[in-house]
Amino acid sequence: MSDVQVTDNPGESRFEAHVDGELAGFAVYTTADDLVTFTHTEVFDAFEGQGVGSALARGALDAVRADGTRKVLPRCSFIRGWIEKHPDYQDLVDPTF
Repeated sequence: MSDVQVTDNPGESRFEAHVDGELAGFAVYTTADDLVTFTHTEVFDAFEGQGVGSALARGALDAVRADGTRKVLPRCSFIRGWIEKHPDYQDLVDPTF
């Protein structure tokens, strides 16, 4: 598999994963004050099992970390589960969650 490129598409309120220029999946979010709430993540069938979801989660969370102004509210079960498996991202989770 080629490298997964993750970019923020604020016009659509989602992070997008592209493989060879093709949209492979996305993670939808909302923002409010000091929070980014992830509500839904989807990887298209043709890209399942190829690490796209993991790359998407890592890329999205790294972008939140790099911005440095918000915490994460992982309402999406995929993002929540990914954070649970990667404790080095626990510091991003809003403490009220």
